[in-house]
Amino acid sequence: MKKNAFQVEICLVLFSLVVCLSSCKHQTESKEKENTFQSIFNGKDLDGWNGDPKYWRVENGILIGEVTPETILKRNSFIIYEKEQPENFELKLDYRISNSGNSGINYRSEVIDNVPFALRGYQCDIDGKNKYTGQNYEEKKRTTLAYLGEIVTIPKMPDSIPKTNLRKNVKKNCWQTRTVTETKVESQLKSNIKLNDWNTVHLIIKDNKMQHYINGVLFSEVNDLDEINKSVKGLIGVQVHVGPPMKVEYKNIKLKNLL
Repeated sequence: MKKNAFQVEICLVLFSLVVCLSSCKHQTESKEKENTFQSIFNGKDLDGWNGDPKYWRVENGILIGEVTPETILKRNSFIIYEKEQPENFELKLDYRISNSGNSGINYRSEVIDNVPFALRGYQCDIDGKNKYTGQNYEEKKRTTLAYLGEIVTIPKMPDSIPKTNLRKNVKKNCWQTRTVTETKVESQLKSNIKLNDWNTVHLIIKDNKMQHYINGVLFSEVNDLDEINKSVKGLIGVQVHVGPPMKVEYKNIKLKNLL
């Protein structure tokens, strides 16, 4: 009986060791996933993404958004990555846009009820004429938070502004309660953007700070301290904008979750 009891004890110890090793391996794999970029667009189809097929398709490994003379938009339309809603993360992707194009990359965003394929939230702007590329524009909310080349702090919302009427604090499509601590030379920034060619966007979104890089150069930074209006997590999506016919292309879309 003592021998059998000893064998049982040995088996239990070995079983516990296997469970522990398995758990450690799982934790290690989870940490590695959090610290490495993972592709969120497979280049083959729209798995994980939801958008209007009238405007979005996949060709040759590229996510294409296109507005034709026959499909002119009445409102902005997004294709939305639905598999997760990251909080702190880095996002990298390559884009190419037509001269008349207007697009953007939304993040920490929410779906607008009863409006198909619409998002509300932070956006890294992109346009073919590079008037807005890289700025931080909050779609359907506080509007422009940081123009091209600006480093900005957004303090809490003024007590004089009703929580239900943010438009009272918007002038010329820009949120008025903000402090610009640095402004870079716009022409120097734009010289880093390749026209009619592929460019790389790198978003670093950590706690209150949102940084937009184009081809490795910081184009805007927002430190959002507005506890009422800021978003701490949400959906990612890319946009085709109201306006003339246009085409925007995205590829190599990769996400890295940050601790």
